[in-house]
Amino acid sequence: MPFRTKRVYETASPDDGFRLLTMRLWPRGIKKDQISRWEKELGPSKQLLDDYRSSRTEWDEFDRRYREEMASKEELLRECADLGRNQIVTLLCGCRDETHCHRTILKKILEAL
Repeated sequence: MPFRTKRVYETASPDDGFRLLTMRLWPRGIKKDQISRWEKELGPSKQLLDDYRSSRTEWDEFDRRYREEMASKEELLRECADLGRNQIVTLLCGCRDETHCHRTILKKILEAL
């Protein structure tokens, strides 16, 4: 099954399947029943986010460092990849720009497992 990505603030849809939140902090205004599972460890570290948001880190560097952070979470990544073998899994985050969001990188990582 494919992994999808979506902004957590977009309306939930039955097409989302399993809704996996991948942010370190719970998003404001989102009720727990809108999320199937929360894996805050799949979100980038606060330091990495701060560096990227302040423009101290470019996108390519963010991508590299995020992948390094995820390398230590192999068991969790495999568990999440397994979820996607039997159902649609939508990776959720609050970022507006999907092309420059960790959920897009995470999707590639999970699909490669």
